[in-house]
Amino acid sequence: MKQATTTENGLVVEGLRKRYGEHQAVDGVSFALAPGDCLALVGESGSGKTTTVRMLVGLERPDGGTVRLDGRDRSSRARGRAERLARAREIQMVFQDPYLSLDPRVPVADCVAEVLRLHTRLAPAARAARVRELLEQVGLGEREAAALPRALSGGQRQRVAIARALAVEPRVLVLDEAVAALDVSIQAQILDLLATIRRASGIAYLFVTHDLAVVRHVASTVLVLKGGQAVESGPTERVLDTPEHPYTRLLLDSVPRRGWDASLGRT
Repeated sequence: MKQATTTENGLVVEGLRKRYGEHQAVDGVSFALAPGDCLALVGESGSGKTTTVRMLVGLERPDGGTVRLDGRDRSSRARGRAERLARAREIQMVFQDPYLSLDPRVPVADCVAEVLRLHTRLAPAARAARVRELLEQVGLGEREAAALPRALSGGQRQRVAIARALAVEPRVLVLDEAVAALDVSIQAQILDLLATIRRASGIAYLFVTHDLAVVRHVASTVLVLKGGQAVESGPTERVLDTPEHPYTRLLLDSVPRRGWDASLGRT
């Protein structure tokens, strides 16, 4: 299936394809993400979610199709360091386990400051002030700023990862299973934080997940991937309440409901 894309404003993906040997990892995926919107990209492991986002952020080159942001083509190889940095500023990514992307030897404030040193020309005092502002934006203070990543909780480390991604004021933030490793109560706090940031900044979110239980609370539209292909898309309420594709119904049936016993695997 192909989702119509009618605007050059925001992120527009058309016919994206990627093959590894005999395996077609992504096969003709298309979608549009408007500024300030949130699209959930859902599917099981192996559905093509990770390969899709790796192509969006430039970690993989597509075999076919296009990725455009505000009308600018990101599909071809970047020409030089300046263009690579410019593309990195436009689309940032927050991973499931931020500890893997944070230097364990470097205090939190310096982790965020390093991004500003790379992408801006701020003087040291202005850079330090911007670091404090970013950490405050995600609910962290001086104690957390001076700490090493290992001294923080999982939720706090994820807040650091969000602050670091926001430092370059991206147009799109890709959240790759960003709350999957957190306790339910901490998940809710991070999701509330992300919603507040999106309302205030107008940034667009691509929320990548296998967990439909949280999609309803974060996304306005959903794209369902199976075997590298988009099998269903539309407004979140419609897709989750009246799914049309059997695979979407299967995903919904796998979501634990009230009375579900994890030890028995049944209600």
